[in-house]
Amino acid sequence: MILAATQFTPVAGDIDANVRTVAGLVRAAGAQGARVVVFAELCLSGYEPSLIRDTPALVLTEDDPRLEPVREACREVSAAAVVNGPVRTAGSRPGVTTLVIGPDGSPLTRYDKQHLYGIEAEVFEPGAGDGRFELDGVRFALATCYDNRFPELAERAAADGCAAYLASSVLSADNDSFEKVYPVRARDFGLYVVLGNVLGPNEDGVGAGRAGAWGPDGGRIADAGEAGPGFALAELR
Repeated sequence: MILAATQFTPVAGDIDANVRTVAGLVRAAGAQGARVVVFAELCLSGYEPSLIRDTPALVLTEDDPRLEPVREACREVSAAAVVNGPVRTAGSRPGVTTLVIGPDGSPLTRYDKQHLYGIEAEVFEPGAGDGRFELDGVRFALATCYDNRFPELAERAAADGCAAYLASSVLSADNDSFEKVYPVRARDFGLYVVLGNVLGPNEDGVGAGRAGAWGPDGGRIADAGEAGPGFALAELR
């Protein structure tokens, strides 16, 4: 199975523009054989917690009609999209939520970020459970940015029979996660780790790109680089 790790510069507060970009990347990656396409944390809204707090219209629902272009792209290329945005919860605040849209456009699962960082704790509701889905007999685990600092998430994923651990993140160039977190999770728990990251300015800093993947031995097997938007492909063997 081929997975795609994506990167682009979200437009702050413009759901429609970001959805168009996401749909375009799903089509492009699917055309190159990707079965699962992984995006960054809050790619649908931009990583802008303060803006999300002050703009209720940025909060999505699981079946939000604004996501229809992504569903259509998934159907066109028979690929699943792992997208992340502010999504309504049962509580008073939205979650930092990963929605997995299946190859037929239907929902496969949702995952709400469990470990909130900094201002996120003032804006979002923390999740209470792990995220899982299965496609073509392969079991996947979901995690979001700061979640990855907690090795027990990856440990539970491996114990639960997951082969791949999908990490939607917002990382700047000086973040040590590229060397000290993602490859370590892969090596310690025998998982493929796939990172979707951002480019460009956001409330946390400037996204560094370098979306990609690590194999179960901890070695880099895909890297989209730092130069511009796009994706890197990795094969699960």
